[in-house]
Amino acid sequence: MKIMGLDYGTKRIGVSLSDELYITAQGTDTIYRKDIKADLDRIAGIIKENNVIEVVVGLPISMNGTHSQKTKEVLEFIDVLSKAISVPVKMQDERLTTVQAERAMMEAGMNGFKRRKLADKVASGLILQSYLDSRKRGQV
Repeated sequence: MKIMGLDYGTKRIGVSLSDELYITAQGTDTIYRKDIKADLDRIAGIIKENNVIEVVVGLPISMNGTHSQKTKEVLEFIDVLSKAISVPVKMQDERLTTVQAERAMMEAGMNGFKRRKLADKVASGLILQSYLDSRKRGQV
């Protein structure tokens, strides 16, 4: 059994999965968005293939703690996703995960094209890892 992390975007959805012990997160896939039905079908397929028991979606909250238009879009997606799948959906603050992902890939020497290709997957891994760490501390 695993936990899935999602980094929702208008063009792509980054996907990550935990290990069986819920200790580490690995970016595993990028879903190139088509339409909501195709996106949900793909997510449901990954859930089934990997025996996922919970989904964590990154919530883009502004640095000052307020909600933006992007936050509202993600909340709408979470609402639709929750109705389409049979496992619980949770939210995780994703402030700075994209910045962290970019920094880590730059430090690894990746060029701009490769970074853009992997950014969503890496960001979803950071979101999920943050959630897993908060579980260990009993904050979830």
